[in-house]
Amino acid sequence: MGAEARCTARFDGRTGEGTALLEGAGLVFRGPFRFAIAQAEIRGARADDGVLVVATDRGEATLALGAKAVAWRDKLIHPKSVLDKLGAKPGARVVVLGVDDSDFRADLAARGVREGDVGRKGGVDLVFLGADSVAALRQLRTLKAAIAPDGAVWVVSRKGKQATIKDVEVMAIGKAAGLVDNKVVAFSPTHTALRFVIPRADRAL
Repeated sequence: MGAEARCTARFDGRTGEGTALLEGAGLVFRGPFRFAIAQAEIRGARADDGVLVVATDRGEATLALGAKAVAWRDKLIHPKSVLDKLGAKPGARVVVLGVDDSDFRADLAARGVREGDVGRKGGVDLVFLGADSVAALRQLRTLKAAIAPDGAVWVVSRKGKQATIKDVEVMAIGKAAGLVDNKVVAFSPTHTALRFVIPRADRAL
């Protein structure tokens, strides 16, 4: 989830009050006029007396955020990596199933994760399950038993027009397997990742 705030913004010669959104992809403003600044466009950011100033090749955007300006600046300057958003910490026990992404596997290895064991109850912290069909999602019930009480299964699937399974289908199958979804991350330009965890009421059982 991103951050949201009401503020007065100025960009490209226009000024107005509206809602600013800070997301992994960058900054969005919606009001009497709209603009979006992708993370890759940002050349720098600073906070001056409660005003966030974002530098781009198109000029500077200013947002009067008050006390939130510093935190937003820091997030823009130091955005989290995909692995950070996925919770892949050094030493975590991880299993990758059906995710055909060599760069992702290399990043995991560089992060220093360990190989988990889905055959042992509670033997995995994170499972990344590539799934573009209902059949692939049938593994969720088994994977629930494999993850630690505070572990997670990330379902990685195609997004947008290339999607072969709907989000509501993934959520429904996850729920039927005894899991709850609680986070979405942009896994790559072509894929999205939906996190499933064990409900808190079931973790001590």
